[in-house]
Amino acid sequence: MPVNLTPNAIATINDGDVNLKPLVQVLDIKQMGSAQERFRLLVSDSVLTQHAMLGTQLNDRVKTGLVKKGSIIQLIDYICSQVQKRKIIVVLNLETIIPDCEIIGNPKMVSDAPAQNALPNTNSMLLSTVGYNNLSSQSHGSNMHSIRPALSSQSHDGNMQSFRPTSSTQNQGGKMHTFQPALGAQNYGNDVQSFRPTVQPPYQPPPSYRNHGAVMKNEAPARIIPINALNPYQGRWAIKARITAKGDLRRYNNARGDGKVFSFDLLDSDGGEIRVTCFNAVVDRFYDAVEVGKVYLISKGSLKPAQKNFNHLKNDWEIFLEATSTVDLCPEEDGSIPQQQFSFKPISEIESAENNSIFDVIGIVISVNPSVPILRKNGMETQRRILNLKDGSGWTIELTLWGDFCNKEGQKLQEMLFINPDIPEAHAVKDWFDRGGCDVASMSISRDIVQGGPKNEARKTVSQIKHEGLGRSDKPDWATVRASISFIKTDTFCYTACPLMIGDRQCNKKVTRSGNSRWQCDRCNQEFDECDYRYLLQIQIQDHTGLTWVTAFQESGEEILGYPAKELYLLKYESNDTRFADIIRSRLFYQYLFRLKIKEEMYGDEQRVKITIFKADKVSYSSESRYMLDLISKVHAH
Repeated sequence: MPVNLTPNAIATINDGDVNLKPLVQVLDIKQMGSAQERFRLLVSDSVLTQHAMLGTQLNDRVKTGLVKKGSIIQLIDYICSQVQKRKIIVVLNLETIIPDCEIIGNPKMVSDAPAQNALPNTNSMLLSTVGYNNLSSQSHGSNMHSIRPALSSQSHDGNMQSFRPTSSTQNQGGKMHTFQPALGAQNYGNDVQSFRPTVQPPYQPPPSYRNHGAVMKNEAPARIIPINALNPYQGRWAIKARITAKGDLRRYNNARGDGKVFSFDLLDSDGGEIRVTCFNAVVDRFYDAVEVGKVYLISKGSLKPAQKNFNHLKNDWEIFLEATSTVDLCPEEDGSIPQQQFSFKPISEIESAENNSIFDVIGIVISVNPSVPILRKNGMETQRRILNLKDGSGWTIELTLWGDFCNKEGQKLQEMLFINPDIPEAHAVKDWFDRGGCDVASMSISRDIVQGGPKNEARKTVSQIKHEGLGRSDKPDWATVRASISFIKTDTFCYTACPLMIGDRQCNKKVTRSGNSRWQCDRCNQEFDECDYRYLLQIQIQDHTGLTWVTAFQESGEEILGYPAKELYLLKYESNDTRFADIIRSRLFYQYLFRLKIKEEMYGDEQRVKITIFKADKVSYSSESRYMLDLISKVHAH
């Protein structure tokens, strides 16, 4: 069905207009073969054609058939950008007027169209741009010219509908020119309709640049757009958003040398989220300048694909700030931008979630464990603190804090955790807890997840470790066992370790006495007067099903014995071995909740299953009673 497309729409958009909101036709659609799915269109105004790129948020329009070859669409929000020395229209929002239509006219690509001669004055430029016909002109006085084209509409064997755009007035050098163009259309078919696009006033430069002469391309302020509309094909953009999270400053070393990096997350009024990352010199500019909770106007950054291994936000892009980037604080609070965006999940549903899933949890803190040092697999030592949360589902879960965050307080802590937030969900769980939820029997679904290892499985007995063949797969198995300590080997309960620092971590390798009674580390190739002492405990544990040997290293050794390894070493070998023996005996036959890592390793030519204590907690009999009562209730329920 033939329709009237907006005349000269392609030329007008190429000249920089962003307010015309024209009717154009889709002549072709092509999916781009990049890592991210995008669609390129060929659009026409019946005379000229131009390539256009759809914003990713509009991909569903193509997939559902709302936009296809022949569709008549109205461009609502768009910008013309130069990509690889050619212009392309980036479409951020559109409406489908007619889903399917015959191709209108015989359009040519912009680069193939004949060049137009320069036009002498504003009157003729306007007419060339708008493309209206049948103009008549009358003069009334020396300085006043009124041009009122006749509104023409002719129909042959059919119907015609047309509209008259709003008139505009321009003043140039004391002469007043009044224009009132009209649409003219002729119909030689049967049924022709003119679809009325949204009429906007002519494009005007921003107020601060009006009547100040020519504006350089890079000086005019960028247009504020939604975060969800960002894409790498836009030449210039700006976003207004609130910082919802700010990461710590991290230092790194790679083949290109040392560096530093930090990131922060943004949220705008449309609910769009994106991460911003700064490196090296840019860190010095912005790390102290940005604050969580404040609203900023950000522009002149570059967009790159988001690294999903480290970025959980629902955005395929990430902003990298550069030397020319700007981050300006908005002095007035913008109430349209929320402080934070949540999607809460009950603790009871977390157990069925996939590994590495990201979600929001709200609950009551029922216990806080002390901060303890942890030795990572790469040899670096860090801090760990565990909190226990409980919510209305009746389940509990462990929340682990790492690094410097373990000891943060007050405002610094609330940048990452929201303490007593004033939101309906928080009031609901607090009310449930106060009305008796604190006494409801609960079951923990906590899992120890370590890099490269699977989740911590359900409770096991000592005999199940052997009978179920745990640890004999390629990756270690994890199990939680409630058992008592029946024996601790004391002949080699600790070892002498290197105290020297390698970068920001301690060496911890075994050291030996040198000839001059000093300690020597073969790894560091240095000698020193004092060494460190670290636990290497061999412990026998047992429950009602059997017994087994396990190994406890530094952190879990301190949890079990309650003393630093050096203090017990000095007791045994230099001062009071009787006191040392009493401490060891006092730990026997106490029940612990052991979290065990089980892995088969090679010893000489023999494969053996090695069981390591990852964490040891003294059994809380009230918690265990609630746990067992909950198990009984679940058995009866089935």
